[in-house]
Amino acid sequence: MDRLGYRVHAAESNGEVAERYSRKLVRVQVLDSTDPEELRKAKPQDFRVAVVGIGTNIEGSLLTAGNLVDAGVPAIWAKAVSVEHARLLERIGVHHVVFPEAEAGGRVAHLVNDKMEGYIEFEDGYAIVKMRPPQEMIGFTLGETDIRKKYGVTVVGVKAPGEDFTHAVPETKVGQHHIMIVSGPSKHIEQLAGRP
Repeated sequence: MDRLGYRVHAAESNGEVAERYSRKLVRVQVLDSTDPEELRKAKPQDFRVAVVGIGTNIEGSLLTAGNLVDAGVPAIWAKAVSVEHARLLERIGVHHVVFPEAEAGGRVAHLVNDKMEGYIEFEDGYAIVKMRPPQEMIGFTLGETDIRKKYGVTVVGVKAPGEDFTHAVPETKVGQHHIMIVSGPSKHIEQLAGRP
């Protein structure tokens, strides 16, 4: 978040960890966020967004999230390590629950076929990927390959090294050096990516 330009204020109960991050972030406070009195020192009500990154201590995660809800933080994001943990976070009022390890693992599982270089899947089984073209597309235009009809996916755009990204049109000729942005049902994209 800091690298993206957000002003990050952190609360950490371990003084050594807090010291390590104090050189990287705007502000790091040593406090126990599970204690409502201590958390008030960080003035959570002054923030638009709070992120609870506690994953190994479910009780600590729930208490911290509950304290942030009680403080009236408008948007609370929290990491969950299990479905039950997520259910409890949602029940106490957390706005966004994420499973970072599971989500990253799912993306990596799709990337191991060596064709895909980026993968974003939506809840309804729809995905957008960055991938290299299969051999059957190289040297042909998108119109000639009839990719949408053949695989049920859409090539959104292509990019060659050193060139700008261009939106795909039927006349777009695909080269071996291209990277494509493809959207469609996950299973159809997997079929396309599985082609030599």
